[in-house]
Formats: sequence, C-alpha cells, structure tokens
Amino acid sequence: MTAEIPISPSLHGLKRECLSYGEVLAQSFAVLAPTTVPAAVMGLIYASSGNGTWLSFLLGMIGLLFVGININEFARRSASPGSLYSYVVKGLGPTAGMLSGWGLILAYLFTGMSTLCGFAIFGQKLLGYVGIHTHILTLFAVGVAAAWYAAHKDIQLSAKMMLLLEGASIASILLLGILIWGHKGFAIDPAQLTLQNATPGGITAGIVLVVFGFSGFESSTSLGDEAKNPLKSIPRSVMQSTILAGLFFIFMAYVEVLGFQGASVDLAKTEAPLDFLAHQAGVDFLGILISLGALLSFFTCTLGCINPTARVLFLMARHGVFHTSLGASHEENLTPHTAIALSSLLTFAIPTAVLLFGVTPFESQGYFGTICTYGFLLVYILISIAAPVYLHRLGQLRLKNIVVSVFGVAFMMLPVLGTIGIPGSDLFPAPEPPANVFPYLFLLYVAVGFAWFVFQRYRFPRLARQMQRSIEAIHDHHAEQKKVD
Repeated sequence: MTAEIPISPSLHGLKRECLSYGEVLAQSFAVLAPTTVPAAVMGLIYASSGNGTWLSFLLGMIGLLFVGININEFARRSASPGSLYSYVVKGLGPTAGMLSGWGLILAYLFTGMSTLCGFAIFGQKLLGYVGIHTHILTLFAVGVAAAWYAAHKDIQLSAKMMLLLEGASIASILLLGILIWGHKGFAIDPAQLTLQNATPGGITAGIVLVVFGFSGFESSTSLGDEAKNPLKSIPRSVMQSTILAGLFFIFMAYVEVLGFQGASVDLAKTEAPLDFLAHQAGVDFLGILISLGALLSFFTCTLGCINPTARVLFLMARHGVFHTSLGASHEENLTPHTAIALSSLLTFAIPTAVLLFGVTPFESQGYFGTICTYGFLLVYILISIAAPVYLHRLGQLRLKNIVVSVFGVAFMMLPVLGTIGIPGSDLFPAPEPPANVFPYLFLLYVAVGFAWFVFQRYRFPRLARQMQRSIEAIHDHHAEQKKVD
C-alpha cells in the first residue's frame, strides 16, 4: 500500500490548481446555460428581431467580447476566488470593489434561483410523462440538495458534473438543429441573410435579451485558486465561452427561424419551439430528450451559480466585509463550505417564500431572471471602467484599451435602457408591472450594501487597507509565479 499524498491548499485554503481547462470552461458554460436560450427564449428574441435574430446574437456576442477583453486585462495578471470583485478593487478601489461583489452575489444567486424554478418546472413535466406527480417544493429541495452536495464535496466533482451534463444537453440540441436544417434541405435562407422586414430598432431591442442570455460568461474567474495555470486558462475560458456560446446561438437562431417558415405556428408565440420543430422533423423522441437536456442545463446552472456565489462571499469575508465564518474552508474537501451552505440555503429559501406568497414557479423564473441582470450589468460596467484605470497605473494604457472600455460600457447601456425603459420610447418602453419596480428594488439593495460597507469601515478603520493589501498580495504572488515560469 502507498500513502495518500496530501493535497496542498491554496493561499486561501482551497484546493490548489486541480481543474483542467475543460472543467474551467464548464463553469462559465454552466452559468451561461446556453441550451435554455434556443429551448425557451428564442421566440422572445424573434418577436423583436424577426429575420435579424441571428444578427442580434452576433452583435451581442461582439459587445460581450469587449467586456471580456476588459476582464482579461486583470485575469492575465492575477487570479483569486473573488471573481470580478477582486479585479474592481484592484482597478477602482475598495468601495467600487465592494459594490461589484455585492452585485455579483445578487447576480449569481438570482440566476441560480431562476434556473432552480426551471429545473422544477421541467422536472414536473418529465415526471408527468411516467405518471409521477410531486410537489414543486420537493423538486426545489432535490435540486438544491444535489447542487449543495456537489459544491460542498469537491470542486472537481462539481466541474465534472457540469461538464458532462451541460455537454450532453448542448450536443442533443445541436443534433436536433442539424436534423431540422436537414429537414429543410440544408437551405440557405435569403430572407435571413438579407434581413427581410427586420428593422434597426427591432434588432437593437433583440440585443437586450441576447445580452441577458450571455450573462455569467465570466464566472470561471471565481476559480482563480482551483484552476490549473489560471493566468492562461481563465482568460481563455472567458473569451472562448463567449465565442462558442455565440456561435451556438447564431446557428440555432438561423435554424429555428428557418424551421418555422411556412408553419402554422408563430415562433414569436411558441413557448417550446424545439418540441414543435422536433415533431415537424419527424423526430418526436428528441423533444423529450430536449426537455431532459433543459432539465440538466437548469440544474448545472444552479450548481454553477452556487460555486461563484460562495467564492465571492468567501473572499469578501476574509477581507472583513462579512462574518469571518463565511471565510472558512473545509479541512478535508478544501471548499468554502460555510459560504456554500449559505448560498444553497438562500437559493432554496427565497423561491420557496415567493411560492408561498402565491407567485407561480414560471412567473418566479422570469422575475428572478430579470433581477439578476441588474447585478451583472453593474459589474460589467464597473469592470469596463476599471480596466483602463488599472492599465494607467501600470503605465501600460494604450488608445485601444480606452476604445475597448468605451465600447464595453456602451454595449452594456443597451440592456440597461431596455430594463428600465425610456418614457414615451417605442424602442425602450417602460417595463410592465411588477418589473417596473425591480430597478428601484435593486437600487435599494445596492444602498443597503453600501451602508453595510460604511458601517463595517466605521467599526474597522483598517478594512479598506486590508482589502487592498490582500488583493495586492494575490497580484504579487502571481507576478512572482510568472517570473519563475
């Protein structure tokens, strides 16, 4: 028998450099949950963009690539569990950094809650096929419990599960997309290529929803301690997850719009377009597989959201923003187990409370999905502003960096305008109730976070300096590693 070699923990007590590039990429794909867009959201985008749906996806992908370039100005130089929180601290200081962390917590948590609702909805649907009927809260509990166990037990288990399940889901939808296109004779559609009847305003409105579909592409940045060769693998995953998801979206947009041509059903009014197209192509069995794939995708997104939420909480707690217990790591598993437990509990408790107040899971899925975008947009804008400031301090700022920053902020303003609306505007109309109050609730949430940070700084005057020193130590550590390499 040979003695088991002990695992060497990272600077923060997590499992050090254990994830392959594929597993790092799986984290970003899990939060992106790309299969949910063609399965459930495509009709909403088509309603705005029409034959320009593919172009909305292309332009949205380009906009997110600008944000990704800004993220990678940091990711190529340092890595930590704090995701974009630590980057914004480095670029804009502790207060802006705390706001970005606060925004990320809401963004990841509410994304996970939204996909938990989707998991429960599709779970009930699939179980109904075999005559099993269960309460929605049972499926909430099963989904969160399974995600908690994987996240708590081992980051490698989480990553492998996300890679396998999301990969299977994407493969099944791609297969269906190819079959649908083949059913149409692999036709080249002039109406789409010439943007027939599409309008600039409609395409722009479509971009708003497209950007929401890409939200979470940066979540691999929370694996700074656990990724192998993080200064290379994380920047690659940020860009490649955006490009690969974008190509997948563009292909499926083209195929779905083509598939609905001449059909008696309107894509813009279809909640499950892939089920209809599977029937049209004579492969009804794939409709069930797609539903199963969507179920798996919703689950992996819930798991994928618990992981970065916990790691942002973990690092912020170690900086003194939250209670120190959240900054503890499990002695054997080397995971931020307390922060994972809290993230899992909130992911279950809030949808449960909303359900008990009479809101259906389908409605909750949409509400949570809308609210989470405010957190993502806040952080994407902050990171795009922080990048040139950071490069200026390093003496490496160039004109192209300023251009990328401006484009990153400009593209993110489209969904900002789309979510808050402009009075009297047909392009950006004010949202319907209750979504019209969501921006104010988010501002209240930000105000509470800011007030808490001010309170903590009053209690611990050295808090801001401690945050900066901790981030500097991470940066210096990776700088030394790069010299050695």
